[in-house]
Amino acid sequence: MKVLLAVPLVLLSAVNAGARERQSSEAAPRVAIPPRASSAPGGTAFVASLAALPRERREQAIFDELSRGNVPDFLRRLRPVRVSLSGQPAADGRQRMVTATVWVMPDYLAIGSDDDFVRVPLDLPTATAIARRFGFVLPTRKLVDAIYQQAALRLPPMPMPAGPEMRSVDYLLRHNRTIEQQRMGWQVDGIVAGHKKDLVLSERLMERPERVAIYGWHRPDGRPIQPLSIVHGAHYADYSHGVRLVADTVLVDGVPRSIYEVLEQPRLARLLSDEGGIADARRLMGLESPAPELTANASARRSR
Repeated sequence: MKVLLAVPLVLLSAVNAGARERQSSEAAPRVAIPPRASSAPGGTAFVASLAALPRERREQAIFDELSRGNVPDFLRRLRPVRVSLSGQPAADGRQRMVTATVWVMPDYLAIGSDDDFVRVPLDLPTATAIARRFGFVLPTRKLVDAIYQQAALRLPPMPMPAGPEMRSVDYLLRHNRTIEQQRMGWQVDGIVAGHKKDLVLSERLMERPERVAIYGWHRPDGRPIQPLSIVHGAHYADYSHGVRLVADTVLVDGVPRSIYEVLEQPRLARLLSDEGGIADARRLMGLESPAPELTANASARRSR
């Protein structure tokens, strides 16, 4: 079943995205995700097995399964997203355009195979831990907008009734099935967007470091349902959230740079962030932690 709201956006954006990728000779960064084992469980069965677990153990189980490489192959094929910034000073005193290419997963982080996968919402500590382990970061609000604008397939949001079940495995699986029904019949070799809210990096988290920043879930007219918000605690996650991973290396005018270096330079940061510089981007991603694992859940792991 195709969702009619998606049709006009698909036909236009798929052509444009294909043209953009054909024009690029840039090679995507290599991903540090382990190969998926042939014995790895499918996404549906694995996620269903988490239903009775408390939140902390569920997060740890998802982290462990992702760390073992139980990730669909299609998510390992990163896609370029291009942004630009005008008015930058040149050596001759004139102003010039600076361009950047970031590489992103074509869909939200999921567990399973290409034929049986489930997108998994994660709390902020788990999301940043798995991002660090694989060599990624979370996007900014500006990058979420750019990803949506350059997507090959834009799906309209499909909210479910609000309530305590929003954080349940049942809701997660039902929403994933809804998205797959939306995608049915569309063979897309590119970015899919619009179907989840994003966990994002934001300077506002420096005000409230115990919170999570979320943004997105764009309507077909391009307006997000979710404005940038830090209302929820860092351990909150529900069915509507997704983790879109962005490679931690970005090309700036064709030169590889650390995305952290770019975000921490107030002038260049505007390439990637409409909030300006994010001075503590590394700390927001947990790079001050001693190891890429869930320190918040370490005691839970020892008790099992």
